[in-house]
Amino acid sequence: MSGGNIFHLGIKELRSLARDPIMLFLIVWAFSVAIYTAATAMPDTLNRAPIAIVDEDRSPLSGRIVAAFYPPHFLPPALITRDEMDARMDAGLDTFALDIPPKFQSDLLAGKRPAIQLNVDATRMSQAFTGSGYIQTIINDEVNAFLARYRAASVAPVDLVVRARFNPGLDQSWFGAVMEVINNVTMLSIVLTGAALIREREHGTIEHLLVMPVTPFQIMTSKIWAMGLVVLVACGISLTVVVQGLLRVPIEGSVALFLAGTAMHLFATTAMGIFLGTIARSMPQFGLLLILALLPLEMLSGGTTPRESMPDIVQTVMLAAPTTHFVAMAQAILYRGAGFAVVWPQLLALGVIGAALFFGALLRFRRAIGTMA
Repeated sequence: MSGGNIFHLGIKELRSLARDPIMLFLIVWAFSVAIYTAATAMPDTLNRAPIAIVDEDRSPLSGRIVAAFYPPHFLPPALITRDEMDARMDAGLDTFALDIPPKFQSDLLAGKRPAIQLNVDATRMSQAFTGSGYIQTIINDEVNAFLARYRAASVAPVDLVVRARFNPGLDQSWFGAVMEVINNVTMLSIVLTGAALIREREHGTIEHLLVMPVTPFQIMTSKIWAMGLVVLVACGISLTVVVQGLLRVPIEGSVALFLAGTAMHLFATTAMGIFLGTIARSMPQFGLLLILALLPLEMLSGGTTPRESMPDIVQTVMLAAPTTHFVAMAQAILYRGAGFAVVWPQLLALGVIGAALFFGALLRFRRAIGTMA
């Protein structure tokens, strides 16, 4: 009888969700357009940065330097005068402005150390720091190649061979696509379960459930399995169609193992959604609580910044968050092809945290049901 009640109540939740076009649109958007946008439209690496060059030397070497800047890292350089440089940067037309001084080539060949001025628009933080390093490397390479025709080339004492594992092309879209899937699993699982509970309260159907032969445990469990199933199916479709199909991101590990870990994570986050739903009295209140809970869960989980770079106290506190273990598990499986023998500690941690959140939410839900009765 208990299992039947949970099943039928869950079907009722799915039917209610099917009649909510806003939530359906949110699910489709989050696992399609949002993932594609995160992977392609907001690259973390330098991409098509605008650069202007003041060439006061007009020498073969300065011409080589100008010709070394080209897409995709930079836009074709705009050749400007010295008087235009400040005005263009003030107008936001250039992120970088390079000034090659007069007699640059002749001073270099004479053994002097001429200086090149690089002005950087530091308000464009995503490009300023990385671009400065790119420009310095490009100039050094061109100068060294030019001087090698006139001086004996020096041989480096050590030959450094770099191997980029798990992402040989250093393609940011591989990382962005998978991390957006992970973040949206967390967001939607909390949103759907919390909204399902608040919708019951706003429509007055929670009072109907109180007079039926069902327990708070059955009501809560039905919402968790129904909403968790929706997110799990959407995650699997998105991983196959959008990530692997449209974006052509290779998945190294077992998708089935990842979905099993996702189910463990959903057990924790859907319970968290129920807990927040019992605190909030309306959808606007729930939205505010969601911001307070979701931002730390996503930003401090290790998906945006490695946990080793965070303060020790933050690392310790975030061990109690399910997203910390879910991100570590997902990256190990999807990026590095890890198996169960590697990720079982994360699965165990998700089970323990999920159980704690479930029983905490159940106590809170029973108390909320009692006040309604």
